[in-house]
Amino acid sequence: MEVIIDVDSAVSSERAARNIAKQLKLKPSSVLGLATGSSPLKVYASLAEMCVRGEISFRSVTTFNLDEYIGVPPENEHSYRYFMNANFFDKIDIDKSRTHVPDGMAKDIEAACKSYEADIEASGGIDLQLLGIGSDGHIGFNEPSSSFASKTRVKGLASETITANARFFGNDVLAVPTHAITMGISTIMKARKICLLAYGSDKAAAVAGMIEGPISAKLPASILQMHPCVTIYLDNAAASKLDLRQYYDAAKSDLEARGEI
Repeated sequence: MEVIIDVDSAVSSERAARNIAKQLKLKPSSVLGLATGSSPLKVYASLAEMCVRGEISFRSVTTFNLDEYIGVPPENEHSYRYFMNANFFDKIDIDKSRTHVPDGMAKDIEAACKSYEADIEASGGIDLQLLGIGSDGHIGFNEPSSSFASKTRVKGLASETITANARFFGNDVLAVPTHAITMGISTIMKARKICLLAYGSDKAAAVAGMIEGPISAKLPASILQMHPCVTIYLDNAAASKLDLRQYYDAAKSDLEARGEI
């Protein structure tokens, strides 16, 4: 696990975007796992700018999003399909038929979840998975107590998650859906590389637990300690509760000196 701490989210997001661009240059047909929320917005903006400048292309890329609300149609501004189109897919040269978001309107949700897992496997698996982290330590919508062996499935959202997501629904907690389809933890862990973004002091406790705490289903992101290739991108605020900050800063300097980040 590489822990990269920068002064703010703008610098950190640009660094993360360069990492993803590097993946696309190494493998133009990469399969990317993508996230929604506020954390990846600057990463998507940077990648879109690189695409417009002709530095990278998404023409051969396939994408799978982590999750989608149940009961929210894709054309609704609160759906994650809408979010991805508006904030990323409409700004790059990707073939939208190669972009996948779970079907929260499916008549048979269980079948849709199994199909999503099958589609990921049929694509050859995810090369690079982009993640955020909830203040309760969830990844995707894998809330505390989620099984580390879980696959794509329906999850009820924790009250903390619903409250945090209310900002996208006019701060109306009652308007936030209570259930979602999410990639499971084992699905996420199968990705060959993982990049996680965490910004702001409200994420500091979860970040510290994820990186330095025990591996526990109470903090689902802690399982990332067991993944062979994870890079964590933080701003100073999100890193404020880490005990080993000096070590991470020294390791980052070494990586920069070698031109690896």
